[in-house]
Amino acid sequence: MTTSDVPEPMQEYDDDLIAVLEAVWGEGFMSPGGTEEVDRVLEGLDLTGLAVLDLGCGLGGATVHIARQYGVESIVGIDIEDNLIEACVELASGAGLSDKAQFLQVEPGPLSVADTSLDMVFSKDAIIHIEDKHALARDVFRCLKPGGWFAASDWLAGYTSTPSPEMRAYIEAEGLDFGLASASIYEAALEAAGFVDISVTDRNSWYRQEARREQDNMKRALYADLQSTVGKEFLDHQIDVWEKMIVVLDLGELRPTHLRARKP
Repeated sequence: MTTSDVPEPMQEYDDDLIAVLEAVWGEGFMSPGGTEEVDRVLEGLDLTGLAVLDLGCGLGGATVHIARQYGVESIVGIDIEDNLIEACVELASGAGLSDKAQFLQVEPGPLSVADTSLDMVFSKDAIIHIEDKHALARDVFRCLKPGGWFAASDWLAGYTSTPSPEMRAYIEAEGLDFGLASASIYEAALEAAGFVDISVTDRNSWYRQEARREQDNMKRALYADLQSTVGKEFLDHQIDVWEKMIVVLDLGELRPTHLRARKP
């Protein structure tokens, strides 16, 4: 095999997109709500002394926050893009948490984690990129110790079969690899895998308002700095993405949601 035959590393999140997302959502975050939303996902759970996996750690903001605030024994963030992992390592190092928060680039597919080796699998709005929710649920269940928790937030589909033209326009504008699924599919997948104490908490109402504030910020307070960083054309496209996202949030076809389930 020659060098030209080797596939390019997968990269959906380039520097320009990362710059926009961090400007809108905060350093280390590629989805809304920052540390407050991480805390809501984990509300009521005791992570003291636990071994945690952050599935789809992105830029590492949630991973570092958990390492700093929750008394975990260790947390390992995994993602498929090397540029994201490099950013995670830098963020953890700057926070003085490299000993507790570690990061690995992985290939798409089943988790390379030993059976019953984790106390918790956490994820912040990343499993939208995983198409097969049943396979995901089985894999997470396999990795968890008895009594272990799956605690996540994700973008869910508010439709059961065919998305509206507005939803298709939003997905096309995003240009990302989405594997959207409904709450009923997630619940069925978790139940079939063997999980109990399954809960699904819809966050659409909260984010409908938040998304409007974010878009206004992009148009006003953030515009000049972002334009100088990513260029007018790219920034205006991202503002248009937000506009299309607000439409489908209002239609109820895009539903930010918290997911939780326990391995008995």
